[in-house]
Amino acid sequence: MEKKIIINIGRQFGGGGLGVAYELGKKLGIPVYDKELIAKAAQDSGFSKGIFEESDEKKRLFSLSSIFASRFGDTENYMSDRGLFKMQSETIRKIAEQGSAIIVGRCSDYILRDMECTLDVFLTSPLEVRAARIAERSGLSLEEAEKLAEEKDRNRAEYYNYYTFTDWGVASTYDLCLDSSVLGIEGTADMIIEFARKAGKL
Repeated sequence: MEKKIIINIGRQFGGGGLGVAYELGKKLGIPVYDKELIAKAAQDSGFSKGIFEESDEKKRLFSLSSIFASRFGDTENYMSDRGLFKMQSETIRKIAEQGSAIIVGRCSDYILRDMECTLDVFLTSPLEVRAARIAERSGLSLEEAEKLAEEKDRNRAEYYNYYTFTDWGVASTYDLCLDSSVLGIEGTADMIIEFARKAGKL
């Protein structure tokens, strides 16, 4: 690729975000970071991977256990959510500085907002479409899948809004918003690439 590009993908749960990200990575020949961010942040920080997984895109409620951990120390490698967010943000910036990448979620659009080479995308689909995707891959009923989608989206919104002071999923926050059910996974990836070229990002 002649130009460096960072594609940040926000997504509703079951909205096809990860599938589109990997399709983009394949078509553009650039790496995709989703759960890989957790492993890399853990490696960079020296904290366990489980610590990052526990708070991944969730804003945990203040609890008695966190009070005791912060005041008296914790044998289980305690770290505050804000501290984990800071370390993960540093990892995201390192990745972006090294070259082109596709980063899924984790407030990457906000963290990299000062970089001119970014393209911020949000992917959605109607709830019934997302529930069908989730049910197919997880074995849940459609009703259970709908409830899971709504819960995950609430968690993502709370996390994003808390750390970015903006609104998750609101069109004005992103360069491009797409319903992945209209064109499918590959077609949505093609649309993002076409948009990126017309926008001068590729």
